[in-house]
Amino acid sequence: MKAAILVSTDSDKLSAVAAEVKKIQGVKEAFPVAGRADVVAIVDSKDLKELAGVSLKIFGIGGVSACETLVEVPM
Repeated sequence: MKAAILVSTDSDKLSAVAAEVKKIQGVKEAFPVAGRADVVAIVDSKDLKELAGVSLKIFGIGGVSACETLVEVPM
């Protein structure tokens, strides 16, 4: 199951949050972006439960103010 997690951060925590997100198991890529989110994490998980765990870990990082998880819809 693939997903993109949009992460909003406190303005002074962007670099620290991006670095911490990269360390989380299941996160394949994480990078700062311009737009409504500050960091995007690309996640590959075995199921929805594992994906939820990754999302909660990201939300628990200091300086994270919001997360939005976008799950791939197979076509």
